[in-house]
Amino acid sequence: MDGTDTKALQRLKRKLTIENLWIYVIAVLVEEGPTYGYDIKKRIATRFGFKVSPVTLYTVLYRMEREGLLEKEGGYYKPTKIGREAYTRALEYIAEILAKLTMPS
Repeated sequence: MDGTDTKALQRLKRKLTIENLWIYVIAVLVEEGPTYGYDIKKRIATRFGFKVSPVTLYTVLYRMEREGLLEKEGGYYKPTKIGREAYTRALEYIAEILAKLTMPS
């Protein structure tokens, strides 16, 4: 994070990245195909510009698998139908919120 960010902006960035890591995981898997956890970590850093610890990533992967958002097959993680639907709905929700935040006064 930029050293000039306010605490409020730092909190927002954390909440929109690490604290909602599942959407980045699903985005990588939907758009780039099934892969290993380590590759997901690298792709998130490259594509979205933030790093995630292996412990945090694997905790999120485990929870996503338990929730039915993804499945593991031969070491590869891939999104389920439920995961793809959740991803689509999340993007729609984010678009709605962004539209409301950027409406002219």
